[in-house]
Amino acid sequence: MSTFSGSAAVGNAASSPQTFVVPPTGGQTLQAYGDTTMVKLSGEQTNGSMVVIQTTTPPQSGPPPHRHKNEDEMFLVLEGSIRYLANGEWTEPLEIGSIVYTQRGAVHTFQNVGDTPSRQLIIATPNGFEFFFAKSAEVFAAAKAGPPDIARLLAISAEYQIEFVPPLT
Repeated sequence: MSTFSGSAAVGNAASSPQTFVVPPTGGQTLQAYGDTTMVKLSGEQTNGSMVVIQTTTPPQSGPPPHRHKNEDEMFLVLEGSIRYLANGEWTEPLEIGSIVYTQRGAVHTFQNVGDTPSRQLIIATPNGFEFFFAKSAEVFAAAKAGPPDIARLLAISAEYQIEFVPPLT
């Protein structure tokens, strides 16, 4: 049995198909854009087919509007009061268990509009988003208490073909 970031792979040989079991605290934890993200399954584990992450977003926070040129994303509301920018309009806060699916190229974002942290599960296909977030987390960590290097964040975004767009109210 081999392990990767807190998950256990169950299988007989490295070349055979495997099943990964990830405990609630398993995965790589990253912090960027105000969110704490735990990579539950990486592209390495899914042969590049997807990445599964769990995010925790502080109250009144969320990423700027953006679009992915490479990935589709699915969001599953786990906890809190989250609204989504979908098709140019904000939704009302969605119920726990609600799913939002956004195709690559669609401008989208989310915002925790509640008074407590929100949690959601995000699946992006194919993988790659975890590398964008990891590099961004390095920039935020280097900034410590000050503002992050915006030019570096934009360069990382361009590298992973994620485009931030003007904010929509």
